[in-house]
Amino acid sequence: MTAIATKPPRIITELPGPKAKALIARDAEVVSPSYPRGVPFVMDHGKGAEVWDVDGNRFLDFCGGIAVANTGHSHPKVVQAIKDAADKFLHISSDFWHEQWVLLAERMNGLKPMGDEPVMSFMCQSGAEAVEGALKLARYVTGRPRFIGFLGGFHGRTMGALAFTASKYTQQSGFSPTMPGVTHVPFPNSFRPLFVGKDQGKAVLDYIENHLFQNNVPPKDVAAIVIEPIQGEGGYIVPPDGFLAGLRALCDKHGILLIFDEVQSGIGRTGKMFAAQHWGVTPDIMTLAKGLGSGIPVGMVVARKKWMSQWKRGAHGNTYGGNPVAAASALATLDLVEHELMANAVRVGEYFMARLRELQAKHTCIGEVRGKGLMIGLEFVQPDGSAAAKLCDDIIVRAFHHGLLLLPCGQSTVRFMPPLVITTDDVDEAMEMLEEAMVEALGA
Repeated sequence: MTAIATKPPRIITELPGPKAKALIARDAEVVSPSYPRGVPFVMDHGKGAEVWDVDGNRFLDFCGGIAVANTGHSHPKVVQAIKDAADKFLHISSDFWHEQWVLLAERMNGLKPMGDEPVMSFMCQSGAEAVEGALKLARYVTGRPRFIGFLGGFHGRTMGALAFTASKYTQQSGFSPTMPGVTHVPFPNSFRPLFVGKDQGKAVLDYIENHLFQNNVPPKDVAAIVIEPIQGEGGYIVPPDGFLAGLRALCDKHGILLIFDEVQSGIGRTGKMFAAQHWGVTPDIMTLAKGLGSGIPVGMVVARKKWMSQWKRGAHGNTYGGNPVAAASALATLDLVEHELMANAVRVGEYFMARLRELQAKHTCIGEVRGKGLMIGLEFVQPDGSAAAKLCDDIIVRAFHHGLLLLPCGQSTVRFMPPLVITTDDVDEAMEMLEEAMVEALGA
């Protein structure tokens, strides 16, 4: 009789295990307590969508380092590209030139993020720094001082980016005043509408054009509108069809630049290289990071050449931008995403959404399943339809104890952002753990 191959047990120690407890205790003595940590996972190593903690417990990682590990943990092609680059040199400042940097900018231009219009790129280390660069560029080329952002948006924690971040008040508490000149408007959320009418996208556009611009913010003073094409930290909210196109038209009418923050939604996450491509809308400036480097810190400000070419020498710069190791990692990542992983994100994402909707049919506490590709949100609700924040948090903790790593977003949404290498078998295993956690949480 042939034995059926099975995976080794996920959890082999009580969580957190003794090694994890010891390291967490050491961390508490020397590391800032400001990090928003939840479950006590202490990583030892990872491969693909699987990670192991220091006590030997195996987990499925459906966080991907907050949508960073798009190619999976330690993809051999990315690792080899990093090794090859490191063998040559680790750093030369942005006062000079090297080929990897140029290749990355050429590669980005070839991906046509602004359609047929050529682009130029500014390299940096993170999403927040990319947002800062985008804001500076918008002010520089327009000569205008003000901006519009969206409630629920997350754009980073440095002072300029923080001025736009509006997903949780705790992110701004204690840091006021941030950069002046930012006005927030609602992000169109059809599941939790703020305006009268079925089309929340049209209602938001009407609010900006016919109320905000008439009563409070002169459009001639607005340098740019900054938006995530699919809102991340705010709840994995997909905008209504037509909204981004309407925003593009509004910006064109008033000479306002449109900035898409694709730090979380970009690089194949949604089944397209850039999420805005689902609606055929192009921005003037785009910010990228997270999944761009497969875990190596790298960010980019990508802008229409007609805008970025206006920057004069010394107008903006940094020390580490275009780092050869980061550029090599990004090039390998883009190749994998474009030629293999975007298609997998579509195929497995559709399967995952279908499985989640089957779960929704069994449990009335699931208010909505939403997303594109492998950027998926599962919103939990109370019987009266209000946000079930405690239930959401409880499910995430219980899922951890079953061997599944998850993170929340919005008020009561679990966000799924696994590596784009996952299979339908990985989804089935994750669904088993998720439902076990839900049943336990509902019965508590």
